[in-house]
Amino acid sequence: SSGLKLLQRLRDEAHRFAITFHRDKRSKRTFRSELTDIDGVGKKSAQKLLVKFGSVKQIEEATLEELTTEAGATIANKVYNYFHPTHEGIHIDYDEL
Repeated sequence: SSGLKLLQRLRDEAHRFAITFHRDKRSKRTFRSELTDIDGVGKKSAQKLLVKFGSVKQIEEATLEELTTEAGATIANKVYNYFHPTHEGIHIDYDEL
Protein backbone atom coordinates (compact mmCIF):
# COMPACT_ATOMS: atom_id res chain seq x y z
CA SER A 1 0.00 0.00 0.00
CA SER A 2 1.02 3.62 -0.40
CA GLY A 3 1.17 4.21 3.37
CA LEU A 4 3.65 1.38 3.79
CA LYS A 5 5.82 2.66 0.93
CA LEU A 6 5.85 6.13 2.52
CA LEU A 7 6.98 4.66 5.85
CA GLN A 8 9.70 2.65 4.09
CA ARG A 9 10.97 5.75 2.29
CA LEU A 10 11.02 7.71 5.55
CA ARG A 11 12.92 4.90 7.24
CA ASP A 12 15.42 4.65 4.36
CA GLU A 13 16.00 8.41 4.34
CA ALA A 14 16.52 8.55 8.10
CA HIS A 15 18.96 5.65 7.85
CA ARG A 16 20.86 7.28 4.98
CA PHE A 17 21.07 10.54 6.94
CA ALA A 18 22.36 8.78 10.06
CA ILE A 19 25.02 6.85 8.13
CA THR A 20 26.21 9.99 6.31
CA PHE A 21 26.39 11.94 9.57
CA HIS A 22 28.38 9.18 11.26
CA ARG A 23 30.83 8.86 8.34
CA ASP A 24 31.42 12.62 8.26
CA LYS A 25 31.94 12.75 12.01
CA ARG A 26 34.38 9.84 11.91
CA SER A 27 36.37 11.27 8.99
CA LYS A 28 36.73 14.65 10.72
CA ARG A 29 37.89 12.96 13.89
CA THR A 30 40.60 11.01 12.09
CA PHE A 31 42.05 13.87 10.02
CA ARG A 32 45.76 13.38 9.71
CA SER A 33 48.35 14.35 7.15
CA GLU A 34 52.09 14.65 6.91
CA LEU A 35 51.68 18.24 8.08
CA THR A 36 50.23 17.22 11.43
CA ASP A 37 53.37 15.14 12.00
CA ILE A 38 55.42 18.36 12.07
CA ASP A 39 56.08 19.43 15.63
CA GLY A 40 54.04 22.56 16.38
CA VAL A 41 51.64 22.26 13.41
CA GLY A 42 48.10 21.42 14.49
CA LYS A 43 45.03 20.22 12.71
CA LYS A 44 43.64 23.69 12.01
CA SER A 45 46.90 25.01 10.56
CA ALA A 46 47.31 21.89 8.43
CA GLN A 47 43.76 22.18 7.09
CA LYS A 48 44.23 25.88 6.37
CA LEU A 49 47.38 25.18 4.36
CA LEU A 50 45.78 22.26 2.51
CA VAL A 51 42.77 24.36 1.55
CA LYS A 52 45.03 27.15 0.23
CA PHE A 53 47.61 25.01 -1.59
CA GLY A 54 45.53 21.94 -2.44
CA SER A 55 48.04 19.23 -1.53
CA VAL A 56 51.05 18.44 0.61
CA LYS A 57 53.14 18.39 -2.58
CA GLN A 58 52.13 21.99 -3.37
CA ILE A 59 52.92 23.01 0.21
CA GLU A 60 56.33 21.37 -0.11
CA GLU A 61 57.00 23.39 -3.29
CA ALA A 62 55.76 26.68 -1.81
CA THR A 63 58.19 29.44 -0.91
CA LEU A 64 58.69 30.55 2.67
CA GLU A 65 56.99 33.84 1.81
CA GLU A 66 53.87 32.06 0.49
CA LEU A 67 53.70 29.88 3.58
CA THR A 68 54.16 32.91 5.86
CA THR A 69 51.33 34.77 4.16
CA GLU A 70 48.97 31.88 4.77
CA ALA A 71 50.05 30.43 8.12
CA GLY A 72 52.14 33.02 9.91
CA ALA A 73 55.89 33.19 10.51
CA THR A 74 56.28 30.51 13.19
CA ILE A 75 54.35 27.76 11.45
CA ALA A 76 55.72 28.73 8.03
CA ASN A 77 59.30 28.31 9.29
CA LYS A 78 58.48 24.93 10.82
CA VAL A 79 56.80 23.67 7.65
CA TYR A 80 59.49 25.07 5.36
CA ASN A 81 62.33 23.60 7.44
CA TYR A 82 60.55 20.23 7.55
CA PHE A 83 60.47 20.00 3.76
CA HIS A 84 63.82 21.74 3.17
CA PRO A 85 66.19 20.44 5.86
CA THR A 86 69.28 21.82 4.06
CA HIS A 87 67.95 25.35 4.62
CA GLU A 88 67.53 25.02 8.38
CA GLY A 89 67.62 28.21 10.33
CA ILE A 90 66.45 30.35 7.43
CA HIS A 91 64.96 33.58 8.66
CA ILE A 92 63.23 36.43 6.89
CA ASP A 93 63.04 39.99 8.14
CA TYR A 94 59.25 40.32 8.21
CA ASP A 95 59.40 44.10 8.41
CA GLU A 96 60.43 44.14 4.77
CA LEU A 97 57.52 42.04 3.49
